[in-house]
Amino acid sequence: MSEKLRWGIIGTGFIAELFVTDLLANGFSVAAVGSRTEGAAQEFAERFGIPAAHASYEALVADESVDIVYVATPHPFHLANATLALNAGKHVLVEKAFTINAKDAAAIVALAEEKHLVVLEAMWTRFLPHMARLRELIAEGVIGQVRTVIADHNQSLPSDPTHRLQDPALGGGALLDLGIYPVSFAWDILGKPTSVSAIASKTPTGVDRQTAIILGYEDGQQALLHTALDTAGPNTASVIGTDGWVAIERVFYEPTAFTVYNTAGDVIERYESQVSDRGMQYQAAEVENLVRAGALAGDILSPSETVGIMETLDEIRAQIGLVYPGE
Repeated sequence: MSEKLRWGIIGTGFIAELFVTDLLANGFSVAAVGSRTEGAAQEFAERFGIPAAHASYEALVADESVDIVYVATPHPFHLANATLALNAGKHVLVEKAFTINAKDAAAIVALAEEKHLVVLEAMWTRFLPHMARLRELIAEGVIGQVRTVIADHNQSLPSDPTHRLQDPALGGGALLDLGIYPVSFAWDILGKPTSVSAIASKTPTGVDRQTAIILGYEDGQQALLHTALDTAGPNTASVIGTDGWVAIERVFYEPTAFTVYNTAGDVIERYESQVSDRGMQYQAAEVENLVRAGALAGDILSPSETVGIMETLDEIRAQIGLVYPGE
């Protein structure tokens, strides 16, 4: 393995473009890209100045110039793609939602442990500077005991019934593409819930159009979460404690600002993000740090927590009757 770790990209869609842009802008090395077609791989490689373009995922993971594989395909394909990379001896960063269900997530995590390779869910929000500061404030007791988390992720996205987000066979619906953000945020602040309650409205294709979620916790805390794919919303979040609250501005899961208030509504702290780009490089740095340390899990988002989050999403889907083909 070279001194500078080298990335290979599986998939050439929009999220791959965003990730590679941040990697290259921040000094990371991207060695290769793989697609199902030679033309797509070549075009992507030429656009970003990537040395190698592969016409298959098998060729990408076999490339000896690649140390870490980023899986940027739709989530129904993450199990197969991550398994391919791990069996080729590559560390893996897997886009969220990590998989279609917890069973598949556990299979990836078990294989990574067996191979002694790093696997990380690409929940990039976890690694952003404003989230690091938020955790510090909570740990310091600045807002007292946290009682409530409120977060939404609502977008106005294509209603075309043939679009991936509308297709059950491709894991469509608001929950796995959008709702993963507030659910993961609640897990980050409050941990594993002891109860889950959810209701949803469906699209004509049978996926969730909008979903409301309440998570309950052992000490009485609650998380109130909402997601929708056909109505744009504020996309903000709040963390409410016994001595004050934190109001995170839109878009809460991107580099953003927040304000800390005491119970009287006085401002205790104002945080302004200094991240000039999208900020996806922080999750890449986490993977590289784990690889260099010879560690399989970090403190911010462990593989076991990723499986737990998928279990919560499974329970939400069970309650709203969202079943994907082949499950």
